Amino acid sequence: MDRLRNPFSPGAGTPPPKLAGREELLTRTEVTLGRVKAGRPAKSFIVVGLRGVGKTVLLNEVYQKATRLGYQAVQIEAHENKRLPALLLPKLRQVLLSLDRIARAKESGKRALGVLAAFASALTAKIGDLEFSLSIEPESGTADSGDLENDLADLFEAIGRAASDKETAVALIIDELQYLSEDEMSALIMAMHRVQQRQLPLVLIGGGLPQILALAGRSKSYAERLFDYPRVDSLSEVDAREALVVPLEEEEVKIAEDAVEEIIRRTKGYPYFLQTWGHFAWNTAQEDRISVEDVAVATQQALSSLDESFFRVRFDRLSGAEKDYLFAMADLGGGPHRSGDIASKLGRKVESVAPIRNSLIKKGMLFSPSHGDTAFTVPMFDEYLKRVGNPSRKSPL
Repeated sequence: MDRLRNPFSPGAGTPPPKLAGREELLTRTEVTLGRVKAGRPAKSFIVVGLRGVGKTVLLNEVYQKATRLGYQAVQIEAHENKRLPALLLPKLRQVLLSLDRIARAKESGKRALGVLAAFASALTAKIGDLEFSLSIEPESGTADSGDLENDLADLFEAIGRAASDKETAVALIIDELQYLSEDEMSALIMAMHRVQQRQLPLVLIGGGLPQILALAGRSKSYAERLFDYPRVDSLSEVDAREALVVPLEEEEVKIAEDAVEEIIRRTKGYPYFLQTWGHFAWNTAQEDRISVEDVAVATQQALSSLDESFFRVRFDRLSGAEKDYLFAMADLGGGPHRSGDIASKLGRKVESVAPIRNSLIKKGMLFSPSHGDTAFTVPMFDEYLKRVGNPSRKSPL
């Protein structure tokens, strides 16, 4: 078939042709944004789920909805090697400069810029890895203590007051929140707590892997009351079918029932995998109909593509000891697995491999669904490991 017409284009955060099964979360987004913009209390929330369930796609939708509602909205992606202030500063500068251009209540906007300059100056002096300049005099005595928890709360309050005076609202949309340190997560929670107490029009909507729940809980005990944590998972069979079939129907392409069933079975309903199988099934089919035989060919192409990109890019970041730990998990099956069982598979004591497990959790490869249990954050990763095999199986950790 004509590849130019292929509706499926798997990619990181690439919107699917049909966003199925997420209606409830999108409705919640509209309600939250609408209430905050109207000056009514509403909880910020963090979308929680494994890799490949479409968290980034959803956050992109949140950004679009916030922008359409007149928000000053910014998107940020956290990662392992950059501190939270360095991520926030250029985006918050962008917000405040935009607010400063609004005619109403210019004084609060100018003050907020001064608070931002003070925040940047204090943090640069303390941690020394920030590159930031703002041609405005810092606001002395506010957000300049060098203590991230106190200073970020002062900064968010100043931004919220500037937005309120200008009759608008601010949306911070932060992806990959699990990469924040406990101190950074604690500061973010305290800042949002201040905003909520003052009923200011600033909302945080984030996304992260399941370990974000434990991170938030360790950072501040009231985090569970301050945020909601809606979970996103693989799609139900009905929603997976809709995500696959509707885009084909819109292109006037048919797909056999057994082909639909095979794709859903292979992908387990994970949105990213559905896009991948749909993409290759389209490219494989010779006519405007996808058969189960086409899906069989597409499966080999899809697995090869995933192995070279989606899976391998994560696998190649790991040390030899970390890889061995994951291979031991794969040998035990899909999981979750008890930490003791994994250690036994490696011929080691639990305490001796605990640092490896902790490192893999920090890197976003594993999470603990319950005390003592360990599971992959990447769906079907155990199957990938079995396909590639462990070349160092006989070597010790």
